[in-house]
Amino acid sequence: MWRDIFNPENLFFRILARGVDWVGLSLLWVFFSLPVITAGPATAALYYTVVKVFRQGRDDAFTAYIKAFRSNLKQGISLTLLCIPVTIFVAWGYNVMANNISTSAGIVMYMAYYVVLLVPAGIFCYLFPLMGRFEFETGALLRTAFIMALRHIPSTVIVVLLTVELVIFTVEKWWPVFIVPVLAMLLSSLFLEKIFLKYLSGEEITALKGTEEAEDDFYR
Repeated sequence: MWRDIFNPENLFFRILARGVDWVGLSLLWVFFSLPVITAGPATAALYYTVVKVFRQGRDDAFTAYIKAFRSNLKQGISLTLLCIPVTIFVAWGYNVMANNISTSAGIVMYMAYYVVLLVPAGIFCYLFPLMGRFEFETGALLRTAFIMALRHIPSTVIVVLLTVELVIFTVEKWWPVFIVPVLAMLLSSLFLEKIFLKYLSGEEITALKGTEEAEDDFYR
């Protein structure tokens, strides 16, 4: 009886382990994102690890995260440095539009700008998950994220809105930082993984379903 209660494979301890992984990975993402320029590789590593641990059932959550963070660090920093000025410019434009909605024309411009924001926001939502899951040259990675964001508009809109709402919720309350990073990646993966699968050949899909070693040839 006591052996069954304290068996690490029983349901209670498995749920507890996943809870520790959830909170621990969220805090790791926050820690590795603090320098700002490392937010990109931290996000790529989190997406990769969330898919591996919470969707594919692997147990090495923290080891997988650190390994993925290191492998994406160089490319991720360069992409983050590219994204930062774009984000600042977009935020400045949004602020300008929001401050000029006292007229009908201002409201129209604000709404139009809000729609246009879906493009850079959508690219960002694809960019780092793609980097975490696949091997890409930087130029090809940017092009692929752009194409996917436009080609899969319904999913892009949903992922962007989910991400924005979760970010706003976290900023306003602060305590969701313990769960929201992993939650955001998990919800996004429900849409992104289906999209990514469409761009693999039949042979690649067969290999991915075959062995774990074959999977790692295509998925980082």
